[in-house]
Amino acid sequence: MAEIDHIVVGARTLEEGANWIEAQLGVRPTPGGSHPGIGTHNMLLGLGPETYLEVIAPDPGQPEPAHPRPFDLDDPSVKLMLEAGPHLLAWVARTPALDAVAARLGASQGGEVRAWSRGDLTWRMAFPSQRQDMRNLIPPLIQWDDGRGAAPRLADSGCRLLALEAEHPDAAQVQSAMRQRGLEESLKVRQSPHPRLVARMRRPDGTEIALSSG
Repeated sequence: MAEIDHIVVGARTLEEGANWIEAQLGVRPTPGGSHPGIGTHNMLLGLGPETYLEVIAPDPGQPEPAHPRPFDLDDPSVKLMLEAGPHLLAWVARTPALDAVAARLGASQGGEVRAWSRGDLTWRMAFPSQRQDMRNLIPPLIQWDDGRGAAPRLADSGCRLLALEAEHPDAAQVQSAMRQRGLEESLKVRQSPHPRLVARMRRPDGTEIALSSG
């Protein structure tokens, strides 16, 4: 069974992303680190013992990676969007059976399983291809090597992810993809002319806001 691991906010730089999150949620994310060979680095915000928010940006301290950066950070349309400011880009779901799920979905839908690391954290991820990710509404799958991941290591910010929602012209296809991954309870899907991911959040002061990909 898969479940929400974290949500992903993209930014041109980590400083811009951290400033934006602090303005939106009232709490500043903490430094994470660099992803060697991936071309990115991040900052993190704990949302409780099982979930967190990741701010990710191109890492100027790394050479250009062999593969495109994750979450479409190298896509011209995403780069243009981030010129205007940070945005919610995607979400990631964790599973204890990544190889089995990826094999069942097949390479075209499940993506290639690749190893990642940051400091002493190691994990593997499978990203669906751009043709299959339905504008990042279909999450990459992650399996943490220690079985726990990043969330338990983070200080609790007091913020909470209340709900994750998707809007898409073909809502039935999104729902089908969720069922294939055991995620039908994790994402509320509704019909809409324009694809959009929405994360409904509660700040430490109890007020509620929404972060959106569009």
